Amino acid sequence: MKKKVLFSREEMARLCVEALKSRGVEIDEIAKIAYQQQARYTSNIRFETCRESVLKILSLRDIFHHVLLAVELDRMAEQKLFRGPIQDIIEQDLGLFGVDEVLGLDVARLYGVIGMTNFGDIDVNKHGIVSRLNEDGKKEGIVHTFLDDIVGAIAAAASTRVAQVINEDIAHEEPHKAISLFD
Repeated sequence: MKKKVLFSREEMARLCVEALKSRGVEIDEIAKIAYQQQARYTSNIRFETCRESVLKILSLRDIFHHVLLAVELDRMAEQKLFRGPIQDIIEQDLGLFGVDEVLGLDVARLYGVIGMTNFGDIDVNKHGIVSRLNEDGKKEGIVHTFLDDIVGAIAAAASTRVAQVINEDIAHEEPHKAISLFD
């Protein structure tokens, strides 16, 4: 009998949380980055809204696949399971590698250009848990080459989702009269 490969949204979110925890990442740490990023633009933002957004994003199939792949690639590099130069490239998180950022951008792009811009900010400025993962990844025997980018991308997507939720709430507070594209 084949193993299960399709999971419900609840299962995917739970498995993502477990995978992240196995690498020392808590959901609240990701939500904190999203909160700090959005708090610059919205004064009445709630931390719980950011946390809910992180969990919602972790329930998406593409994100589930990205998280599990990132965790597994880093684990494999720690165990030196790759051959040739790619082992050293991943293990040392070579600055010119870029494949880790591609995975991060793929996650962030689910929330459009703003999601990708938010990811760029997090990736360059290493906010919160992303900074710790990046620094820990420089220690002997620890690899976070893919994880730091995936975590940053989840935070970026959550930040963007929060902005969308807040703007949708505002739009409902201020209904517009019937408008036309030609007004």
